[in-house]
Order: sequence, then structure tokens, then C-alpha cells
Amino acid sequence: GDRWSSQQGGSPNVPEGDGSWSNTVTFGTAEAATSDDFKNPGYYEITAEDVAVWHVPNDERVDQWKVKSFLRYHTETKFLNSYSGNLYNLFKLLPVKFGIGTCPANHGPSVPLVYDLGDATSNHNLYGPNIRGEVEHILSLYFHFNFYSV
Repeated sequence: GDRWSSQQGGSPNVPEGDGSWSNTVTFGTAEAATSDDFKNPGYYEITAEDVAVWHVPNDERVDQWKVKSFLRYHTETKFLNSYSGNLYNLFKLLPVKFGIGTCPANHGPSVPLVYDLGDATSNHNLYGPNIRGEVEHILSLYFHFNFYSV
């Protein structure tokens, strides 16, 4: 299952899923983060200005993450200052909820990405073949911070 969004899957019967994006429930361990979902108190306690994401293959040991990562990117716009300094507060304001918005409106902030490893093309190519043609290549240049049902 997906402990971040919903153990029940996207469902209109449980529109807020498990609420993990906007609650303080923790789960998993850092050591197992490439094979299971992970959320620690830093998600809601640490104040930051930007975020970074590393894509690492499943089941890699922590000491191999940098070497084995195939895509790494970050933001530099200090956008979290507008959301009290972390993703927890951002998602309290912009909840992840089934059917909450429509595309292209009501989809939350878009924040430019800076690639440390890989690029927008390699990111776009990670999308599944059925969705790749529907998703604009430009989307690989930004973080998008809300989910919507199309």
C-alpha cells in the first residue's frame, strides 16, 4: 500500500485517504526508505526554505543512495517560506484529497526544479508510457504540490 496517500487506494468514499500529508503520524525507518514508505518527525518539526528529492532504486542501503541515485533535484526559490517552512504546513493549506481540484486549475503551487543529476528529459521518461504522452514535458521542470482527479 501507499501510507502517504492511502492504504485504500484513491477512492471517492475515502477522499482524504490516510491524511499522511497533513498529519503528524510517522511510519517506517530511514534505513528501509527505498523499500517502504518513510515519514519521521522532521517532516512537521523542521523549518526549511526549499526541498530536495533523490530517486534511488528499491532496496538500496543508505550508504549507497548517492552513488546509486539516478535522478536528483532541488528547489531554490525559498517557496516554503510561504507555507510556514515545511511540506506539512503546505499540505494543511492545500490538502491531498480525491477530486479536490481540476486540471489545469486548482492544482497548487508549481516550483521550478534545479537538477543535480539527470534532467527534465530523463525525469519525463520515467513516467509510464500511457501517461507520458498526456503529461507535458514542461511538468518535469517543476514540483507540483497538489493532487487532483481528472
